Amino acid sequence: MITTAISYVQLSTDHPILMAMLQFAILGTFGEIVSKWIVRKSMRYPFNWAETLWKMLVWATLAIGIKYAFKGYIGFTDHLIEEGYLPQVSGFGYAFVLSALMNLQFGVLLVLMHRVLDNLPLKVKNWKNLDKGFYSLLWFWIPAHTITFTLAPEYRIGLAALWSVFLGLILGFFNRK
Repeated sequence: MITTAISYVQLSTDHPILMAMLQFAILGTFGEIVSKWIVRKSMRYPFNWAETLWKMLVWATLAIGIKYAFKGYIGFTDHLIEEGYLPQVSGFGYAFVLSALMNLQFGVLLVLMHRVLDNLPLKVKNWKNLDKGFYSLLWFWIPAHTITFTLAPEYRIGLAALWSVFLGLILGFFNRK
């Protein structure tokens, strides 16, 4: 078990973008699958192979932006604190401020990009319930990433990808037929 944890940390440190892409491709797609299972009340696999590959590619692409946002918003938050635009905070308070800044700015773009990429293969302009995606930034992603940013940096992307599965579970229950 210790060897696995060390290997994960080493891989995440040596190949941060590739590991972000891999984790989100697997866990983000799995979150969508779980959501469909719950909504349909059936464990039948909800996508064909092409849809699965597309969803994995979408999540991998989004992971690149997420990884850069995680790094960039730390610098952004630190600079705002240094310049006196934000109060001096540390620990949980810092994690909350960082999460709020990132999700209220980058999160909006991410929700929009995810929807655009989901719409591409379907050749549709489906903007239905987009507001729910924006609201999830407030009730789910800010609290979730507050916890995420209390962890050591090498574990943050993995937890962020895992949160996608939890959000899939939650959304599945809210959208049951």
